[in-house]
Amino acid sequence: MVKHHQHKILDCTIRDGGLVNDWDFSVEFVQDMYRGLSAAGVEYMEIGYKNSEKLLKGGSSGPWRFLNESFLRDVITKKTDTKLSALVDIGRVDEKDILPREDSLLDLIRVACYIKDVDKGLELVQKFHDMGYETSLNIMALSHVMENELTEAFEEINKSAVDVVYVVDSYGSMGSKDIDYLVSKFQRLLPEKELGLHMHNNMQLAFANTITGASKGVTFLDSSVYGMGRAAGNCTTELLLSHLKGARYDVRPVLEIIEKHMIRMREKWDWGYLIPYMIVGALDEHPRTAMALLDSPERNNFTDFYDRLTSVETFPSASKK
Repeated sequence: MVKHHQHKILDCTIRDGGLVNDWDFSVEFVQDMYRGLSAAGVEYMEIGYKNSEKLLKGGSSGPWRFLNESFLRDVITKKTDTKLSALVDIGRVDEKDILPREDSLLDLIRVACYIKDVDKGLELVQKFHDMGYETSLNIMALSHVMENELTEAFEEINKSAVDVVYVVDSYGSMGSKDIDYLVSKFQRLLPEKELGLHMHNNMQLAFANTITGASKGVTFLDSSVYGMGRAAGNCTTELLLSHLKGARYDVRPVLEIIEKHMIRMREKWDWGYLIPYMIVGALDEHPRTAMALLDSPERNNFTDFYDRLTSVETFPSASKK
């Protein structure tokens, strides 16, 4: 049933990268990104979140956080073969904000949730599926999910309309053994579903983990240009394009985007492999403490940070869950 080994790259620079700069991307940048990724042969570009402004505090974010269709039409004046996707978080999306697919520029809507909310995630998936969209379910923080919880959730997921199920390494704490294990498990328990990978680069393994999954037949591969994504960022689009090269992909247009826009951005905003992110990745912790450190005058006090995270007083084992 599932057609494997035809990889699809989903570039999430605008969506995941927006978590770095509060979606402060110019329209010109997003247009250049779409043109460049289209020329590079990338199959999907995630152009932002489709969360509802009403349901989220912090309304100063750039427009890519609450994608509005009429605004999108001004930005993407001509659709290419590169499809557009948006991510929604359960509890932060108002279904009334979502048009039927035939009236929308979006092709794919991805639903992100934690394991305890899989049922709510699948309810949303069903709604978007009924509106004609391709759908995915991205279960976050997999490294903190118990085996039995996962197996139970899979029974529901299997029966659902969802097209793609993602293996997500939220904390950038997984290695190729973990990916190998999880992908095999997902393939065994979700035989009807296509799989995707969303990796973080805390331990410099996002690219390695992505190609490990790809070689096992995972279809959807998330990446971002120059690795721009929250905290340690993602598998880099330019590495993935170079690795999967063939008639379909061309890395040159992506190098142009980096040269024209992203060198300057990197001077202004921090993302990618930084020691505090390495530390939280190695300890399988949420990156928020590292993000706070990097925002403070103590940003280079790595050893103190490491000692605080590993001392029993600050992290009793009960708080791990």
